[in-house]
Amino acid sequence: MCAKKIAVLTSGGDAPGMNAAVRAVVRTAISFDMEVYGVRHGYNGLLTGEVQKMELRSVSNIIQHGGTALFTARSPEFNTPEGVQKAAAKCRELGIDGVVVVGGDGSFRGARDLTGAGVPCIGVPGTIDNDISSSEYTIGYDTAMNTAMEMIDRIRDTTESHDRCSVVEVMGRRCGDIALNTGIAVGAIATLVPEVQYDFEKDVIERIRYAQKTGKRHFIVVVAEGVGHSEDICKRIQEETGIESRATILGHVQRGGSPTLRDRVVASRMGYHAVELLRDGKSNRVVVMQGERIVDFDITEALEMPRVFDEKLYKISQDLSR
Repeated sequence: MCAKKIAVLTSGGDAPGMNAAVRAVVRTAISFDMEVYGVRHGYNGLLTGEVQKMELRSVSNIIQHGGTALFTARSPEFNTPEGVQKAAAKCRELGIDGVVVVGGDGSFRGARDLTGAGVPCIGVPGTIDNDISSSEYTIGYDTAMNTAMEMIDRIRDTTESHDRCSVVEVMGRRCGDIALNTGIAVGAIATLVPEVQYDFEKDVIERIRYAQKTGKRHFIVVVAEGVGHSEDICKRIQEETGIESRATILGHVQRGGSPTLRDRVVASRMGYHAVELLRDGKSNRVVVMQGERIVDFDITEALEMPRVFDEKLYKISQDLSR
């Protein structure tokens, strides 16, 4: 059945570009003569009825802002079978016959469960970590990398002035894409990611010592948060090389800020495609990017896809970091 009255929500961690996706969903739905509602505070707002009708002007002036205008929240209650049924009942009560969910893997599992309870859902990948296996790109990823690069460029000024080593921890608990790309972009002497088992002596200390012999006096080490404690890594570097070392954890600064052009455009394309799917009577799909094309997969199939780490890019980072 083709959806006529849909809702959009953002779930899980916020990511720059989520607002662009919400804007695209709202305006696409209106252009297709569909009613569209915004759900505040994710699945929790669906349970509590925090739902409001959206119009063209409801999403004016949000595309350039980070975060999410619809807000987001965790919902332990929705993670239960009873919670899913309650959310589905709320959708039926409001006449909502389709939901676009912007978020990560956990949000997609919720969308799959809600579809199983009778409410067609479409997932749109919004997470800075780029850790959605089915998609080559996720909303917020480009902004997060550019923010990390800018922050490390600033840190480098002090690192150079004091002939120090700066160990900078970026986000990425299970996925090292931010660290890997940022490490290349800032010329890090070493980049540590969770996908690759590293030898501290060989992959960090020997690299620093070799660079010292060729005249280098200051160093940047980029570490994904899933690798280990940056403070401990910093301490080991100072103990084994004698180089004054400092650790910096960038943390949630990477989630904020105005989204880049790429994030705004990709989010807009994904949001548009999500509404097209609901208009065409499709459900339990996740919108993804494959080879710069916007396509879609069954959510269950997408969740089971193995994640592929870019080994070639990692080798490039190793060969250039000298």
